[in-house]
Amino acid sequence: MPMNRPVVVGVDGSSTSLTAAEHAARAAVARSRPLHLVHGYLHPLGYGVPLNPYDLGVPAPTEEAQKMLEQVAAELVGRHPTLRVQVRQVAGGPGATLVEESRRAELVVVGSRGVGGFAGLLLGSVSNQAAQHAHCPVLVVRPAEQPIPVRGPVLAGVDGSESAAHAVRLAADEAVRRDADLVLVHVRTPERGAVAPDAAAEATAAAQAESAELLAGSAARIRTDHPVLSVVERPMRGATPEQALIEASGEAALVVVGSRGRGGFAGLLLGSVSQALVQHAHCPVLVAHPYEPADD
Repeated sequence: MPMNRPVVVGVDGSSTSLTAAEHAARAAVARSRPLHLVHGYLHPLGYGVPLNPYDLGVPAPTEEAQKMLEQVAAELVGRHPTLRVQVRQVAGGPGATLVEESRRAELVVVGSRGVGGFAGLLLGSVSNQAAQHAHCPVLVVRPAEQPIPVRGPVLAGVDGSESAAHAVRLAADEAVRRDADLVLVHVRTPERGAVAPDAAAEATAAAQAESAELLAGSAARIRTDHPVLSVVERPMRGATPEQALIEASGEAALVVVGSRGRGGFAGLLLGSVSQALVQHAHCPVLVAHPYEPADD
């Protein structure tokens, strides 16, 4: 992966985006990468209306947005003196802009806009677009009213898939950067249907053994790459993997999830587990999209 990839964050002046910018600054400093503050703008008449830009003239960046970006950059450098920051406005919708920027980024950071306090409400369209379609890992941060978690382990779910294995590798890198423990979680869900007691006990024992084996294999691979990292293997039971991981996220500083099953369909939605965590986790969530070759 090229060494000059920046950490990119979308900034629009909202409190959610300012929280995202602070997370992005910390990530950039930890990685020794530059930080790009990006503001995606559209022509005011262009929202939801297919218009030919040549009829209207290309929309211009605004002085107001430029001042906002420069002020945010100055405040971040004030808190993080080693940070290198660039600001720029891009003609495009914020979500599409971040997906495009992700082709050349090390990490994209977005705020999850929990509009109006409805816990079950879907993510803002910008964070949803980036979390689903980015070409590099995406960090989705929680609203500003929740403090940035400083201590706590990095959590990753293990299920035997290649997507989860990639997430675990990314989680290990994050844990090393943060000097935190890595907690590997495998969730066993209840047996379906009525089963005779003897068969149920046998099935439970087999599931426990499989869970332990999956966790042990995953932990062994990580310990080989990171001998000094503290790796905790945690088998869990839960009604669904989503519920168990959301609950476990309450004690974590970060949860890392795979973007799952791209199966060749570029437009495929996130898997249900990653979707649920991005929406409901109690801490920031890193969606582990694999890096795609960039035109560097």
